[in-house]
Order: sequence, then C-alpha cells, then structure tokens
Amino acid sequence: MRCPFCGNVDTQVKDSRPAEDHVAIRRRRFCAACGGRFTTYERVQLRDLVVLKANGRREDFDRAKLERSIRIAMQKRPIDPERIDQMVSGIVRRLESLGETDISSRQIGEIVMETLARIDTVAYVRFASVYMNFQAVGDFDRFMSELRPQESPEV
Repeated sequence: MRCPFCGNVDTQVKDSRPAEDHVAIRRRRFCAACGGRFTTYERVQLRDLVVLKANGRREDFDRAKLERSIRIAMQKRPIDPERIDQMVSGIVRRLESLGETDISSRQIGEIVMETLARIDTVAYVRFASVYMNFQAVGDFDRFMSELRPQESPEV
C-alpha cells in the first residue's frame, strides 16, 4: 500500500481488526520512510457496479459519493457515525445482491430514501429535497403532506 504522505510503496501493517459488523477489515499502517501512520479498509466487492444516470450517462458506482450524500443528510442529527457506516454497507450489499451490474440512479435513490425513512425522518426529508430536486416551497408542502398521517374529518 502506497503511503499517502510520501508515496513510499513499502508500508507495514501494524494492526488489523474487523470493522463495520465484520464486512470490512480495518488496517492501521506505518510508513518506515516518513514515519506516517494511516488507516485503510478492505471490503468485499461482489461485482463492479455501473450507475445509469437520468441523462443517459454511465459512471462507475462510487461508494464514497453515496456515503458523502448520506452524511450530508445526517449532518447534526443524533445518529452514531458507526450506524451510518453500517447503513452504507447495507445499501451497497443490497445493490450488489440485485444481480445487475447496471443500476439506475433512481433505484439507488429509492433504496437510500427507504433506508433513511426508517432511521431518521429529518435526514430523509433532507435527502429527498435534493434527490427529488425540490424547486419551491410547494414541493416541500406536497412531500410533507404525504408523510403526515391523514386526519379523519370529525362528524
């Protein structure tokens, strides 16, 4: 593994342990050349996923991009960072187990929204506002009215 500080290709593993509910391995590494310490993670990748964008473009699936968007939605929410890592890993496993290598961005967004709805309503609304491209307050009103339980009219 190349040292991110000096570029030396000869780094040593000092500690390895399971991470993210045993679906990844966390390795602490040391660079003998510069003395730098850094952490790497190894994860099982079942298949290379390709995202089909709404405009027809194709791009490689980027776990970091998914994680970044979820962390932004969960910013300042009382959710443990470890829980977010587990959630991202679960979403990636679900995508890989679909059996398809090409997955639409819409399908990814739906899975993320479904997961966020179970964990935190505020994060769900934040993610939905970007994912569904809300343009005006009315868009929020319509979305929020779908979330609220319908009140039965009194007789």
